[in-house]
Amino acid sequence: MISLAGKAALVTGGSQGIGAATVKLFAQAGADVVFNYHRNREAAAQVEQEARKHGTRIESLKADLGKMDDAKKLVEHTRECLGRLDILVANAGIWNREDAPIEKLSEREWDEMIRVNLKSVYAVVHHAVPHMIAQGGGRIVTLGSVAGQRGTAFHTHYSATKGAIISFTKGLAAELARHNILVNCVAPGFVDTGIWKADAKNRSKMKTLLAAYPLKRVATVEEVAGPILFAVSDLATYLTGEVINVNGGSFPCG
Repeated sequence: MISLAGKAALVTGGSQGIGAATVKLFAQAGADVVFNYHRNREAAAQVEQEARKHGTRIESLKADLGKMDDAKKLVEHTRECLGRLDILVANAGIWNREDAPIEKLSEREWDEMIRVNLKSVYAVVHHAVPHMIAQGGGRIVTLGSVAGQRGTAFHTHYSATKGAIISFTKGLAAELARHNILVNCVAPGFVDTGIWKADAKNRSKMKTLLAAYPLKRVATVEEVAGPILFAVSDLATYLTGEVINVNGGSFPCG
């Protein structure tokens, strides 16, 4: 088991899905963790309860990370609770299930996707990096997507945010290497989350989609949290600026 004993981590969007799995796995590995939630306090409390079984400090805070003040408050709360900030996982984001052809994609939909998926990553990194520089290093993992590398028809606004996150990650890796801050991106394909379960009711659609997966299934949230844990561990001390694709071999992306 990879050990994060003594490490202080911040995970955004930690009340559900990949974020919740990451909080629990980090706790199991020995890290103290702060995570944010946007609306669902009950889900956040459940994650706290499960993660605390491993004996580390787990705290949550309500924050809308598309707002700079909320991102600053979350980072400062992490430092106050845990004393330092070694690891940042910028996971929070949204996906719209309904197709959005470009000629019907509204300015409001475009702006909200950019705010939640992209600005939130910038905001939390912006406020976290000074603390990492001051303490002599750190690890940052962003959450991209295969959509950010190959594009997804009718979800171009989502693809645009994830492509930007990948470029942002690579630029940060080059910029922050001199401060001993390693920055990588984990890019999943389809993952078995609440969104997936809703889409899975369409059997014909799922049969077509899964035909492209050599493993004939989508990832579990734990199977994405694992590579995130690896990327922040002492097994990845010479890894930075990379995109770790977790897609079951379905999309050959670089």
